[in-house]
Amino acid sequence: MTRTDQLTDSRTTSGRTVLISGASIAGPALAFWLNRYGYAVTVVERAGTVRSGGYPIDVRGTALEVVRRMGLLPRLRDAHIDLRRLTFLEGDGSEVASVHPHAVTGGVEGKDLEVRRGDLTDALHGAVRDDVEFVFGDSIDTLDQSGSGVDVTFSGGRERTFDMVFGADGAHSRTREEVFGPEVQFHRHLGYCFAVFTMRNTFGLSHETVMWNTPGRAAALYAVGDDDEVHAFLNFAAPEPPFDTFADPDRQRDLVTAIFANAGWEVPNMLAALREADDVFFDGVSQIRMPRWSSGRVALVGDAAYAPSFLTGQGSSLALVGAYMLAGSLAGRDHTAGFAAYENGTREFVAVNQGLVGSGGATLFPTTAEALERRNAGLRDLSAMPPAQARPAHSALTLPEFRPMRGGTIDRG
Repeated sequence: MTRTDQLTDSRTTSGRTVLISGASIAGPALAFWLNRYGYAVTVVERAGTVRSGGYPIDVRGTALEVVRRMGLLPRLRDAHIDLRRLTFLEGDGSEVASVHPHAVTGGVEGKDLEVRRGDLTDALHGAVRDDVEFVFGDSIDTLDQSGSGVDVTFSGGRERTFDMVFGADGAHSRTREEVFGPEVQFHRHLGYCFAVFTMRNTFGLSHETVMWNTPGRAAALYAVGDDDEVHAFLNFAAPEPPFDTFADPDRQRDLVTAIFANAGWEVPNMLAALREADDVFFDGVSQIRMPRWSSGRVALVGDAAYAPSFLTGQGSSLALVGAYMLAGSLAGRDHTAGFAAYENGTREFVAVNQGLVGSGGATLFPTTAEALERRNAGLRDLSAMPPAQARPAHSALTLPEFRPMRGGTIDRG
């Protein structure tokens, strides 16, 4: 049952009600598994509908098994983006090297998935929309755990009580701030900022990415197919996160334009498109690292708890795996034991994948001329080698089986 215009108090026979904040990736995935284990699930999302579009994302390793168990793997295979070439350019636009994307990402040809973000969110929403309550155009305003549940006041003014609440609302989670405090204490800045947006494909690009670099600056055009649009990406070194810019689109455009002033290649055209684009996403390159992911009856999942940054390519995969592990850990347990099991079973996998960032930023986006030359020399050597195999971190967790059984108990195979 899907309702978008009201908040009601529906309960299953188990009598356990939960609220999930966020309807992107971690939220619907968590809703799917919690519903399977007998919870009455409500998902609240600030946006007016499921967000389509967005840049391409990866699903790798353990996360592939999650989507297989959800029955979504065939649909996502059909949506797979066949990226065939990744070309690096010098500052003057000349070619450094052209390599297979997996040689850089560590993916496995024919196994790992790359899909448009909207294709994944649509698939997740479609898998659960008839079984849980979705409330769009609203959000959590306050949480109160002083009673036997979580009293929630929504921005729209309604009030409701849930047995548990889950924050799946991204790296800048409002739920996390309400329960755990300001983001700054968990925010690990990795030294870069970026802007992503779409623009017209006037470059003849097809199934490929072209990246231009000078020290401390990178510009890329990503064509997922033969479409009329490409994804434009502008990344730059930023020793400190520009917090005063994150909430102001005009300041974001001004900052990016100033950083890339006098840049060559297609960057002037990209800056002109940036001024007109209505889908600009600007943020710092960062991770979220927390000593614990739950407090009382509230727990976090996905980027809200452990954003790894796009440098790892594992954000969506961690969200899918984390949702599976959180729901399964709660099945047949109270919230205290369930949250503890979630952390015990998932934290090492998260740590290994967050560790992938290592020197990845410095390697892909060098900030000095010397580092850029070293990277380019490595790429020239890499272009003569076959694609690398997947890094073990992607598959570092073997998913346990959480099978619903009669009588409300769970068989943990």
